[in-house]
Amino acid sequence: MELAFSSDQRELLDAFEQFFANESGPAIVRRAEPLGHDDSLWHKVDAMEVWGSGASTSDLAVIAESAGRWIAPVPFVEHAVASPLIDGLGAGIATISLRPADADGVWRLVPAGAVADVVIGVDGADLVAVRSTPPGSGPLNHASAPLADRSARDGERTVLGPAADMAMLLARWKVLTAASLVGVASMSLELALKYVQERQQFGVPIGSFQAVQHGLADLPGLIDGARLLAHKAAGAIDRGADGLCNIALNEIDDPLALASMAFVFAGDVAAHATDRSLHFHGGYGFAEEYDIQLYYRRARGWALILGEPAAELLTLADRFWPAAASAQGSGH
Repeated sequence: MELAFSSDQRELLDAFEQFFANESGPAIVRRAEPLGHDDSLWHKVDAMEVWGSGASTSDLAVIAESAGRWIAPVPFVEHAVASPLIDGLGAGIATISLRPADADGVWRLVPAGAVADVVIGVDGADLVAVRSTPPGSGPLNHASAPLADRSARDGERTVLGPAADMAMLLARWKVLTAASLVGVASMSLELALKYVQERQQFGVPIGSFQAVQHGLADLPGLIDGARLLAHKAAGAIDRGADGLCNIALNEIDDPLALASMAFVFAGDVAAHATDRSLHFHGGYGFAEEYDIQLYYRRARGWALILGEPAAELLTLADRFWPAAASAQGSGH
């Protein structure tokens, strides 16, 4: 596979890095808490018109990583996944429900549900889009994410297709969230490197101590690995066809499997990178005025929006060994 961004992707990354660096600094992130949404920033992102069916998952993953690096308080990932399906349903923020509606017709803890005008999700046998007024609030959470419960039946309801169509939408969400978590990990490493070169102890920067160097040395490889896996998964989604899941030969290009792999691994890497960075900040890492705590909280919160990571590993195992999963399900 290609290990470097294409020239077009590099230009895309440079453009959004400059944009988010200027428009989504730490002050903007703090101002948006606890809801986790800045409407002014959202309108600026939306005006850049990166949505629609013409945007590849690979290109969107480049932007998602930049949004993650600057922990931009906008629902970029959710709207990028949902927007191709809402043509003709009116303007506004769109999102997807990661879980089917419950018996009461409610989608629980919808990402961006507190601010989205349209929610797409599964209700019974159908994939539906429901336009309704966003509540503008939701439960407080570790990542200051705008989560909220939303009704699958109250509002302007449009049937988009069968419930099975949700699988690829969910895979796309996992991949773009994985890319965002790569961005979180990448910036966390940069914050750590900056701090250990500035912080003095015994008359020298603490970054000169081998214990500190060893604690950070493995992070670049992990971050690059998570980035490569996220982009491999994005490419598989863009190709669209079912792929291989041959564990014995290490041949995996199935988009649903790769999406789960990227999501779980990027979440682990982001948690590890933010842990190391916060650790080497010492007590300052827990102080609100230091930026690393913003990244530490999002690394954990974003990875938990889908639910317990162990459940995603079980889903991945079923994808790798479907015969075993089928036999277990039938009681054999």
